[in-house]
Amino acid sequence: MVNTPARSRQANLTRSKTERLEARISKEQKEIFQCAAEIQGRTLTDFVISSVMKVAKQIIQENEMMILSRQDQEIFVEALLNPREPSAKLKAAAQRYKQNMGV
Repeated sequence: MVNTPARSRQANLTRSKTERLEARISKEQKEIFQCAAEIQGRTLTDFVISSVMKVAKQIIQENEMMILSRQDQEIFVEALLNPREPSAKLKAAAQRYKQNMGV
């Protein structure tokens, strides 16, 4: 077996792994994943892990970032710079919180 840079990188990544992830998939799904992995010159495991990692990072980024329209940005900044007086319900909730937390 030839030791290519990609194989060496894969070996280094494999040694540092301590967790295992298992999934049951259909034969058709495995065939599609395998085909895609071969097209990219990757192992099935590397293809699946890199694909899942890419999507996971994208989902996390989308949920951590708030994108507002120009109008929403202006409303948000206005609320920060000129907050309204708290309502009676909000004041009562704050008082209950202080009592419950011993503040």
